[in-house]
Amino acid sequence: MAIFPAYSKDEILDYLKQQAPHAEIHVADEVALKYSANGRAQDKINGQILAYVAVTDVADIQGTLKTARKYHIPVVPQTGDTSTVIGADGIDGAIILSLIKMNRIKEISKDDSLAVVEPGVINGDLDQVARAQGMFYAPDPGSKPISTVGGNVATNAGGMSSVKYGVTKDAILGLKVVLADGREIKIGGRTFKQAYGYDLTHLFIGSEGTLGIVSEITVKLNPIPVGTSVMGVAFFENMTELAKAVKDLRISGIYPVMLEALDGKTVKALDKYEGTSYAKRETSSMLIFRLDAGGQESLAIAEKILNEHQAENISVTSDPVESARLMKLRQDMLPAVFANGNHIMEDMAVPLSKLPEMMDYVQEVAQELNVDVYTAGHAGDGNVHPSLIWQGQEEPPAAVIEATRRMFRKALALGGTISGEHAVGMSKNQWTNEELGFDVDEIQHQIKNLFDPLGILNPKRKIN
Repeated sequence: MAIFPAYSKDEILDYLKQQAPHAEIHVADEVALKYSANGRAQDKINGQILAYVAVTDVADIQGTLKTARKYHIPVVPQTGDTSTVIGADGIDGAIILSLIKMNRIKEISKDDSLAVVEPGVINGDLDQVARAQGMFYAPDPGSKPISTVGGNVATNAGGMSSVKYGVTKDAILGLKVVLADGREIKIGGRTFKQAYGYDLTHLFIGSEGTLGIVSEITVKLNPIPVGTSVMGVAFFENMTELAKAVKDLRISGIYPVMLEALDGKTVKALDKYEGTSYAKRETSSMLIFRLDAGGQESLAIAEKILNEHQAENISVTSDPVESARLMKLRQDMLPAVFANGNHIMEDMAVPLSKLPEMMDYVQEVAQELNVDVYTAGHAGDGNVHPSLIWQGQEEPPAAVIEATRRMFRKALALGGTISGEHAVGMSKNQWTNEELGFDVDEIQHQIKNLFDPLGILNPKRKIN
């Protein structure tokens, strides 16, 4: 059957160039191909994007959205392009709207304990600039050196320090957002308390670019704590015992900054990757912890709890070089594990009291279905990251899919979630009814329709 398009591709691109005159626009070239699929969520897309548009100002965001509205073209917002859930990869016929060049730190205010940044600012860069003034930016996802504040806002990214300082939403004071109709709105502000009107700021955080394009972010900064930070490691018979110790550390009153768990297989993979020798036996699990306040009293409480849970080979250090080495060990966990074959890394979170049960279940499923699973996570806030590894075929085998499905349902049954910090993207958008229920699912779609009636903003992501 013949299809008669109203406009040619060249006509649409000419209009786009007129509306976004300062943007860098790439069509069917090496750059457009490079950013269509990031290789973390998928290696290629079905079809071809219309254009990759790298903007440097709000006017060009508005011009790109004007083009998209006129021709009903999907728009995929993208910053650092580090999504692991097909959240920022290209869609056939879509415009990728890149904000990576909007990367100015507009203001650091020590007096107000805040910073104002554009969405393309790298998380780690903001933290370094803040530290030069005696402050720091708390959210620290594993992708801190490469992910952007804008992308972190879009996904409500977590990280290793969230056990004490919370996730991205806990560090955001205000946003500027360009809506699908081209209006730029300002929500939130510069105050730590704000109770006027509906809380639209938190509605946009974690919305994955489906409700609007974030153009400016006001974040909370914290003063660098006084005293000497301490990092340490301890080993346990298995992940279940480790999880029990973590629960007691979490509620002890010492407020650890970091409580990171690595199972025996992951430690063994790290030894191979790093040339270290931490793995004493296959089942032995490692806890990496950090305290940034409380001094010797807090450390003594931590060591007492660890000993009560039969922890072995406990060691602590206040040496910055050794601490950085331990931090790098945790950050290198993913490449160490992924070197073992094709992989999926999952992202579930459960109530703290249910973490030991979830850890047990992950191992049960791995054994029952004969799936190779390496488990790590931010144990201090109940966030579990099982990585499922397989050989040969590119697509996940049936057993890997079934294992993931069972883990998702177990997390939900324990009162948890199937997306702790990696967002939903297209990877998990079929689970909305199961996690949220039909009534909330329907409300989600009503909100989407209110802000984006044409359905052009990152379609099929977040909700299906």
